[in-house]
Amino acid sequence: MALALYRRYRPDTFEGVIGQDQVTVPLMRALDEGKLTHAYLFSGPRGCGKTSSARILARCVNCAKGPTSHPCGECESCKDLATGGPGSIDVVEIDAASHNGVDDARELRERAGFAPARDRYKIFILDEAHMVTQQGFNALLKIVEEPPEHVMFIFATTEPDKVIGTIRLRTHHYPFRLVPQEVMGPYL
Repeated sequence: MALALYRRYRPDTFEGVIGQDQVTVPLMRALDEGKLTHAYLFSGPRGCGKTSSARILARCVNCAKGPTSHPCGECESCKDLATGGPGSIDVVEIDAASHNGVDDARELRERAGFAPARDRYKIFILDEAHMVTQQGFNALLKIVEEPPEHVMFIFATTEPDKVIGTIRLRTHHYPFRLVPQEVMGPYL
């Protein structure tokens, strides 16, 4: 049975992300300069590295030697967030296609109020963010506008225009692109 490319090749560092220098270079610079923000919007076509990059950002931010653009790979947080690792209680991935309503948003808002159990930040990765309902986004607006210092949001979407403007304005937007065939070819 063939293994999907995104499962076979899921990078653990920004250097391993293929063909997205317009995203990885500024993110690495922000990490190195200590210029992190509380909310990010990663947009682009399916399979271009949005979710992988969100996980890498979480790893960089919560590394014991960080925040850093080069996670150590040795601390508990790095190991937990590595490909194939068990994950971290402080990094919450939410499939917004399934959890898109106002009640889900209120639950997320409540969870964001609690301090991280172990790591530096509690990070919420909302995959398929364009699927959140208008009421769901409105319920999230206050926490995204004024989050606790320990909270970071990463919205990943294929349709950034469906993320309400008031949320989009409060994020740093990083548009991902399809990786050109000549760049991807050697990895196939």
